[in-house]
Amino acid sequence: MSEAVPYSYRADPAVPAFPDDKALVVFDGVCVLCSGFAKFILKRDKTLAIRLATAQSPLGQALYRHYGLDANEFESNLVLADGRAYAKLDTVAVVAERLGRPWRALAILRLLPRRLGDWVYDRVARNRYALFGRTEHCMLPPPEWRDRFIGS
Repeated sequence: MSEAVPYSYRADPAVPAFPDDKALVVFDGVCVLCSGFAKFILKRDKTLAIRLATAQSPLGQALYRHYGLDANEFESNLVLADGRAYAKLDTVAVVAERLGRPWRALAILRLLPRRLGDWVYDRVARNRYALFGRTEHCMLPPPEWRDRFIGS
């Protein structure tokens, strides 16, 4: 993923404007594992510190392209927090920090050497459909979660 200045997407005319006062998790909406991660977040984010968008949405597509990620394969979640972009294993750590206890402890994943953590993440990501399955359509959130999704 290309490193960029904080909030660089704001200056990119290809990226639709969106509220960025909270962290944003962009995930593969047809991946069962990725949708499970989104549901995990929604159930545990008691302070409503995280919003979500599917990678298939216009916003998700634009953000993937902006950060140099493949806008067709979605082999990494993308997390934007405080204007900075995170991919691969860093996404889990950034989300964990925002979920509070006991999940904050997962931020220890950042202590893994980046190459090792990304290698493991890449292996799971490349095989996620075979291991966990995929759906025909993106997850339709129940009414109580719909306001947490943006960019649809």
